[in-house]
Amino acid sequence: MKRLVNNQGQTTFFGVPFASVIFTALLAACTTVGPDYERPAFELPKEYPFAASGAEAAPLVEEWWKLYSDATLDDLVAAARTSNADMRLAIARVNEAEGLVRETNAAYYPEVTGNATATRSRVSNVVIPPPQPGIPVNRSQYQLSASTSFELDFWGKFARASEAARANLAATQFSRDVVDLTLAGGTAQAYFALRSLDAQLLVLDTTILARRDSLEIAKARLDSGLASELDVYQAQGALSDALVQKRDAERTRALTERLLAVLTGRLDLKLAPGDLFSLPVPPTPPAGLPSTLLERRPDIRSAEEGLHAVNAQIGVARAALFPSISLTAALGTQSAELGDLISRSGGIWSIGAGLAGPIFDAGRREARVEQTQARRDQALAGYQRSIETAFREVSDALVNVGESAATEEELWVRLQAARNALDLSNVRYESGYSPYLEVLDAQRTANDAELAFVRNRQARLAFTVDLMKALGGGWK
Repeated sequence: MKRLVNNQGQTTFFGVPFASVIFTALLAACTTVGPDYERPAFELPKEYPFAASGAEAAPLVEEWWKLYSDATLDDLVAAARTSNADMRLAIARVNEAEGLVRETNAAYYPEVTGNATATRSRVSNVVIPPPQPGIPVNRSQYQLSASTSFELDFWGKFARASEAARANLAATQFSRDVVDLTLAGGTAQAYFALRSLDAQLLVLDTTILARRDSLEIAKARLDSGLASELDVYQAQGALSDALVQKRDAERTRALTERLLAVLTGRLDLKLAPGDLFSLPVPPTPPAGLPSTLLERRPDIRSAEEGLHAVNAQIGVARAALFPSISLTAALGTQSAELGDLISRSGGIWSIGAGLAGPIFDAGRREARVEQTQARRDQALAGYQRSIETAFREVSDALVNVGESAATEEELWVRLQAARNALDLSNVRYESGYSPYLEVLDAQRTANDAELAFVRNRQARLAFTVDLMKALGGGWK
């Protein structure tokens, strides 16, 4: 390479300034150490077990709880998403991660520090060598300066740190979405439980009314000499049993209402009774291709971004094995008199470059690389586990939704038969054709059938929420 000196005294190579050549060579030499991230490949099944028909994934619905067409539920979920402590905590963690990204990216730029000092000192007259004649022993010093230091990202340490911070931010955002989805699901299921208890209380009120009538009939028959005291005692016991069931249902409803109050951040929440059977059951969605879960489920995406962040940290650890190159500079003014501080002759400056690298650290840096690699393996296992858990949850939810729908049809047939049997047993008892024990058995069977039908509807609605959560949201 031909070396020349131009007429300004600058060293050049083929007419290119030497400083530009060095800077270009440094940029060309810069590299990013550590592995680049690629999504791990997992063997995914082609379809879910027990999946509904359909090959394409159903489009997501953001506010999936509105599929139940209940204004009270919509209001409760909206309150939970804004006022719940867990949601506030998740949002604060996202804000912290955003600040970490900004802090990490700031490493790309030099840091400039201002400094202003004023000192007054005295030197001794009895030192060796003594002060020179004419130089005062009392001295003042004023200085105003700005300094900067900058480390070149020669091995991509800052680039990998920024990559890790951005992936961590994405993981935190998806974790917030997990909290949002879980909170909305928990609120909806608690609301369904409350409406189920409202329906059970209506059933028990009807049962109590019927058993009061039976008790009056038994007493009248006793007075007429058509029945024994045993019938009265049995009727009274059946009535007391229904009253105990109602009190227990009222207690459970109060506790469920308090749970909703905590979930929504409305500690004084009071909800009027509502109709469980007015809530529509959303149709079972086409489950779609299993691979869509990788994009729909926020917990899977959070686990993947966590894996991405740890993978980038390997590059940060590897970069510490290589020398670091730093540049420093300072510019300012210095004077013994305050009035001369901004004079032209008081200017000071310095510029420098440094190279620092490990010579011997007893394997400390290599151990840090091994630690980050082990953390990546842990994150990979966590990512795999989140995918496996997701497929199990989808399959379980599909089974539960389908089986609870079939059970509801069977329970409805059972309920109609129990009601008919109760009517017939009452007629037979009042006509004197059967003992009161037959009426008691029919009442117990009808009451159990009514409550079972209500509870199955609650479970069916709750299972649809499980399915929405398992698929990452509702569907159109």
